[in-house]
Amino acid sequence: MNTEFMIQIGIYVCAAVAVIFLAESVFTGLISPIRRRRSVNRRLRTLDQGVAGEQALLQIKAERGILDRDLAGMGWLSRLLVQSGLRITPVLFMLLIVAACIVIATGLILLTALPNWFCVALAVIFGFSLPVQVVRIIRSKRQAAFGTQLPDALDVVVRSLRSGHPVPTAMGMVGREMADPMGTEFGITVDEMTYGLDMPTALQNLAERVGVPDLSLLVTAVSLQSTSGGNLSEVLENLSRVLRDRFQLRRKVRSISAEGRFSAYGLTILPILIFLSIYFQNPKYYTDVWHEPVYQITMGALCLWSLVGDYMMYKMINFKF
Repeated sequence: MNTEFMIQIGIYVCAAVAVIFLAESVFTGLISPIRRRRSVNRRLRTLDQGVAGEQALLQIKAERGILDRDLAGMGWLSRLLVQSGLRITPVLFMLLIVAACIVIATGLILLTALPNWFCVALAVIFGFSLPVQVVRIIRSKRQAAFGTQLPDALDVVVRSLRSGHPVPTAMGMVGREMADPMGTEFGITVDEMTYGLDMPTALQNLAERVGVPDLSLLVTAVSLQSTSGGNLSEVLENLSRVLRDRFQLRRKVRSISAEGRFSAYGLTILPILIFLSIYFQNPKYYTDVWHEPVYQITMGALCLWSLVGDYMMYKMINFKF
């Protein structure tokens, strides 16, 4: 009986393993290539929809709010949205912030016993700061992805140049072969050169759209080569090697500073969690003494001191390369 039971268990295990391998093979052979083809980059998807080259460029710029604008002259919010890669205009973003402030203020007034002016103040602070912080996080992730892709993109350009292609054609290969954000950004740069911009200006626009400091090295190298000549492939090859070394150094520093970074997160979130836990268990613990001047001064000083500590920890765990 035990032997028959073990045989049945073995059959079930083998069947389960076979189903898992079958599902993985179907995903790898069919679904994964389709997904890769559909998500090469945003610019190619726009072109695949039948939109002409110049119209695709205008459509992508319009979606990100940079159509017919000089990015260097735009406000900080517009630059933040453009560098984040989100397809949202500053006007729509501000409308979303206003709506978030109204919803938060209404919820605090209805659900808490806090003074109305304090609820409105909290709504304005959180309704504005939270969306902006989310966009900052998205921008940081996008810039990190772009910085990771940049050495590979330079290698593609170097190989294309050594094959005899001109610089715009080599950059066009990056726009066709690489995923976002690299593919779309280089594709926009090539389209701008195709429709009238000179190469240094188009690359400068690229650097401003992305906001990655390493791109200034590429802009300088290509600008010098376009004016004075030289072996651009060798320069870009050396630049790719330097960027890879800097990337390794950043990762090493980030791993070393991980303990301080998580300590900063904990020390920042812990007072807020304690405040909320006490308030929801006993709201009168704070509201009964809210009108006292000593309490208001003390809470204000504690908040200010907490912000000073957060700033000091931020400066200690963030380094410029």
